[in-house]
Formats: sequence, structure tokens, C-alpha cells
Amino acid sequence: MSYLYLKYLHVIAAVFLFGFGMGSYLYLIAAQRTGNALVVAQVARQVVRFDNWITTPAGVLQLGTGLGMLHLVGMPPALPWLRDALILFVGVGLLWLPVLVLQKRMQRVAEQAAVQGQSLPADWSRLYRPWFWLGVVGFAGMFLIVWMMVSKQGLF
Repeated sequence: MSYLYLKYLHVIAAVFLFGFGMGSYLYLIAAQRTGNALVVAQVARQVVRFDNWITTPAGVLQLGTGLGMLHLVGMPPALPWLRDALILFVGVGLLWLPVLVLQKRMQRVAEQAAVQGQSLPADWSRLYRPWFWLGVVGFAGMFLIVWMMVSKQGLF
């Protein structure tokens, strides 16, 4: 596989990772602000679907193509900017796992409230708060990773 092909896939994966990830995040925040359990349930269902079928595979593709490019050019991953980006990528990935679990639980809570014709229960808020803050930290990490990829500078 050529370097240029891997780089193309790497950039496309970054676009999908950011685009679908941020889109899902913002849509669920907007849905939550309506306070309408039916709206929240419908949006949460789509967020879970998109994150499982698009965002998560894009993250896997991102890592695979990045490592593939390193292998092709013989670049050591110990370079400060690569090392720091990889550490952040793993950290963001570890934040992503509880996000996926929380989103699925949030979907179930919202669907149950919608079926019963009730407003979102306190369980929703207990799930939403950590989901929201994991997203803030995760996207901050993603912005830093992109900055390091473009600038070729490490954090330290």
C-alpha cells in the first residue's frame, strides 16, 4: 500500500472521526436541551448507531493508517510530537469507551421515558453529566492531536 493512499485514508478518517463525533455530540446536547424524552430518544438512537458504525471504525482506521505510514517511511514513533500524539490518542480512546457505554444507557433511559410519556428522569442527568464532560476532554485531546500532526511539535 502506498504512503499517499494511507495518508489519504488517514485524513478521511480524521474528517469522519471529527465530523461524526462532534456532530453526534452536539446533536445529543441540543436534543437534551429540548427536555422532550421522545426527541432525546430518537437522537440518542442515531448517535449510538453513528458512533458504533462510523466514528469508532474511523478511530481504528486513523490509528492503523498512522502506524502504517510510520512503518512505510521508517519514522520512529519516539519522536516527541508522535509520542505525545499517540499517548493522547490512546487517552482519548480510553475516554471513548465509557462514552459509548453511557450513550447506550442514555438511549435506554430516554426511550423508556418516551414510551411511558414521561419527562427525562434523574437517571438521565446522572448519565448525561459525565458523558458531556468526557466529550469536552476527549475533543480537547483531539484538537491537540491535530495540532501536533500539523505543527510537528510535541507537548513538552
